[in-house]
Amino acid sequence: MKKKEKNERDDLSSIDSAKFKSIVNDLESLHQFVLKPREQIADAEALLDITNTLLTSVKATNGDGITISDFVDSLVRDFAKQSSRPDGRTLIDWKKIGIEYSDASRSSRGCRTMIGPMDTQMKQRKARRKRARLVENEQPAEVDDTDIKKKTNTDINMAAMFDILRKHRIVRLEQLVLNRNSFAQTVENIFALSFLVKDGRADIKLDEKGIHLVSPKNAPTATAIASKEVVYNHFVFRFDFKDWKLMKDYIEVGHELMPHRD
Repeated sequence: MKKKEKNERDDLSSIDSAKFKSIVNDLESLHQFVLKPREQIADAEALLDITNTLLTSVKATNGDGITISDFVDSLVRDFAKQSSRPDGRTLIDWKKIGIEYSDASRSSRGCRTMIGPMDTQMKQRKARRKRARLVENEQPAEVDDTDIKKKTNTDINMAAMFDILRKHRIVRLEQLVLNRNSFAQTVENIFALSFLVKDGRADIKLDEKGIHLVSPKNAPTATAIASKEVVYNHFVFRFDFKDWKLMKDYIEVGHELMPHRD
């Protein structure tokens, strides 16, 4: 291909000749089979030779090349836009120039912004503290488990709710969980009820009118759970501030069962 390019250099520089397109197509076809480094060098050299030949041909055709006047005339001819200026100056549409140039540079159109902090500093690593050597008479500190044995707020709410269920036997779910004065405590009541249901100490059923009724029950034994006689079923209870407001309108004042907590 390099010899062919040298022998047909005159035909390549001719405007009416199809040799240039033919040689470029042949180079492109051979490029698909380039595997070894030596072949890559030969392929690059052949492409460089044909590029230099074309550049020499263009310079010879244009004489001294494109002058500044030619460049300005081309800008005015292709990218001038109408102006209402009183002095009659011609304005250049720089946006159109950028759009035309982006096709050649293959850069995307749009604004470019910096992402991240303007000033970044190297973080210094903290020096590792040397571990103190253990002394023979040192003993590990005893853990005070008194706090662990204390009941949490959820445990207290569960106990109060279960007492209410044992007293009333069967209640409406809204009456059991609603706190008219606090949305947060209503959510806490729903949370406590979910644990009672999970432990098998409360049962939720629907009556013929579609009302949720809650009643107490004995928790299943470990044997019943192990033998899969009792199977847990889970569901998602949707509740937000709008539901709480609707629940307040749905339940009459004074029919709430869970007490308000200070």
